[in-house]
Amino acid sequence: MTIPPIPENILSLFRLIAFSAGAYIFVFWVGLLVWTFQDIRRRSRDILAQILAVLLVALFNLPGLLIYYVMRPQDTLADSYERSLEEEALLQSIEERLLCPGCRQRVQPDYVLCPSCHTKLQKRCPHCDRLLHLKWEACPYCGQGVKE
Repeated sequence: MTIPPIPENILSLFRLIAFSAGAYIFVFWVGLLVWTFQDIRRRSRDILAQILAVLLVALFNLPGLLIYYVMRPQDTLADSYERSLEEEALLQSIEERLLCPGCRQRVQPDYVLCPSCHTKLQKRCPHCDRLLHLKWEACPYCGQGVKE
């Protein structure tokens, strides 16, 4: 018993389906490579890490992507930068606390005298009665000269 030959139109349909599946798999693979490259660039500046991540996905496809996903840095560079800015702002706000030049105790910005050692911290404008720094020779609020 012999198997009858497959008609040419069915063979061409199978070829089209196989070509479409192969093209889809190839485009999917390229998409994985592009995504991996963009993702590792957002997470690391190390060129070697970028190359290794892309090669891992290029060689092992989905298992390589899974391995990369497990091993990749958790934070992006933008997240790290934002965190460092927040830490810097917090440190700056801590440093901006006013200290008495005499006793180094913390004082409020509207204090005229230090409550601990009675060091003069600010002076009042004789014209508008606003608080001024001791070094100012003119009031920035009313424009009048200040004599001490």
